[in-house]
Amino acid sequence: MSFAHRQTTLPSHIRPSSGLAHNPSASTQSSILQGRINEKKIELENLRQLRDLSAGLAGQMQQLEEKLSTLSNGTEAVAAVLGNWNNVLRAIHMASTKIPKPKEADEGAEETQPLPQTLVRIPIQQADDAQKEAEAVDAVAGD
Repeated sequence: MSFAHRQTTLPSHIRPSSGLAHNPSASTQSSILQGRINEKKIELENLRQLRDLSAGLAGQMQQLEEKLSTLSNGTEAVAAVLGNWNNVLRAIHMASTKIPKPKEADEGAEETQPLPQTLVRIPIQQADDAQKEAEAVDAVAGD
């Protein structure tokens, strides 16, 4: 029985290379992969910066929303005050029409004109309370 001589070495196309530098195609492929890895690292850093900036912008937008809400409430209050000015001006006009007209007087004599009554709005409930307090003080003083 004769045995054929067995080949103990692998063919060259199957042999593993000891380093990537010996194979030019592997070296090129490695540099391409390293370039892509570097690009992805830069992209990741840019995405992190974008996330941080977006979070800051979101915080500023929330602050702006709160300020606009306050401004809106203040605007409503100003609108209510301005809405009442028409009534105030009408009341002043009514009071000023009741001012007596000056009589034709001597040119040398200066007469002071009476001023109109002062307009004061007092809520009825407060007026009732003030009247009851005054009556109570009078009752105590009268005893």
